[in-house]
Amino acid sequence: HVQLVESGGGLAQPGGTLSISCAGSGFAFGTYAMAWFRQVPGQEREGVASIDKNGKTDYADSVKGRFAISRDNAKNTVSLQMNSLESEDAARYFCTASSDYWGQGTQVTVS
Repeated sequence: HVQLVESGGGLAQPGGTLSISCAGSGFAFGTYAMAWFRQVPGQEREGVASIDKNGKTDYADSVKGRFAISRDNAKNTVSLQMNSLESEDAARYFCTASSDYWGQGTQVTVS
């Protein structure tokens, strides 16, 4: 049974920090590229950051220099450290394994 479970969302002030994580199970986590997407109601889901199985990362221009994605294949987790948060970062954040599997998301509020 494949699961991706996000955690760590919540409320942060503008300029603040927040870290969210995603725990995977039921699939070969280490062989998948992992990514974070976010979605605001009424808008399309957008890619935020990705990390391939070798640790190579990529970021949306809007978060470069502020967010950092990392993974721990031994623990089957992927994390997103979010710094210098802006009101535009408020969204529901989803982790995905190569878009094959998706979590339910965790809400990030910046206010």
